[in-house]
Amino acid sequence: MKPTDFSYYLSDFLTAYLSGQRNLSTNTINSYRDTFVFLLGFIREVHQKSPEKVTISFVDKNIVCEFLYWLEDSKKNSIATRNQRLAAIHAFFRYIQSQKPDYMFHSQKILAIPMKKAPKKVIAYLSEDNIRQLLEAPNISSLSGRRDMTLLSTLYDTGARVQELADLTVRSVRLESPAIVSLTGKGRKTRHVPIMSQTAKILMMYLNEQKLTAPEKLEHPLFFNSRGEKLTRQGITYILQKYAQTCKFDKLSPHQIRHSKAMNMTQADINPVFIRDFLGHIDLKTTEIYSKTNTEMKRKALEKMNNTIVPNAVEDWNQNVGLIEWLQNLSRR
Repeated sequence: MKPTDFSYYLSDFLTAYLSGQRNLSTNTINSYRDTFVFLLGFIREVHQKSPEKVTISFVDKNIVCEFLYWLEDSKKNSIATRNQRLAAIHAFFRYIQSQKPDYMFHSQKILAIPMKKAPKKVIAYLSEDNIRQLLEAPNISSLSGRRDMTLLSTLYDTGARVQELADLTVRSVRLESPAIVSLTGKGRKTRHVPIMSQTAKILMMYLNEQKLTAPEKLEHPLFFNSRGEKLTRQGITYILQKYAQTCKFDKLSPHQIRHSKAMNMTQADINPVFIRDFLGHIDLKTTEIYSKTNTEMKRKALEKMNNTIVPNAVEDWNQNVGLIEWLQNLSRR
């Protein structure tokens, strides 16, 4: 069977364009791929059309809107997931515009489909005292406990995403002053994050104990399992949740530790531009959420103060004869 234009351009989009021209990470490309797996599954299930017969002209604005509704209604996807799928479809049709100008209007109608607004989630994070409690939870009398304490300290001090932490190698760590950790994040962009002297000391002891200081170990995973393989995102999450349970915290995710670092920096009045660069955000608006959350916390704290200075009830001004007469006399002057 002759391949359709949709199959041809989708294959090129996923295998060549995203990695070669956009330089996106494997995880992002896999997320885009999954979107089209779901889209083709929807077309097969709802429209009884097999994937090999799908064309670009068939995937129009109406099909995409139906698909988005199907994700929320039938698959019970959240608004955030629905918007993530739409972002992948938008990226594909921006690519189609450049490759097939005759489909520009077709593509623009799909690109005009808006993201769905969702209620803003409250940022979940730990205070500095809670972070200290978490980092002291591992049993450092054991080898695995010392590894876990080093991992958790590095996760917090760098504000790393969980995949960024999992991808660290020995080469990523510089312990000479000024000590830094090099993190490779979204879009394969690398940023160099300064770490505290205490974290640098912990990492130095860890590298020595794990015999990772030799030059041939530079590409070895920084954090690894009993088989010498780098820890996965799931493995890191498991370690974190084990100690969260020990501390009797609610179920923690690695991203909440990242939020905690950002909030603690915000509360220390560190410049938002530095926090943006530290976290690897592209847009300062993404970072401003921490400042807004901090402001809201301060407002709530002020509301809890004893506000007896302000009267609980104010007399209706229209009923205050003395006040009305005073205002009338004032206007005659």
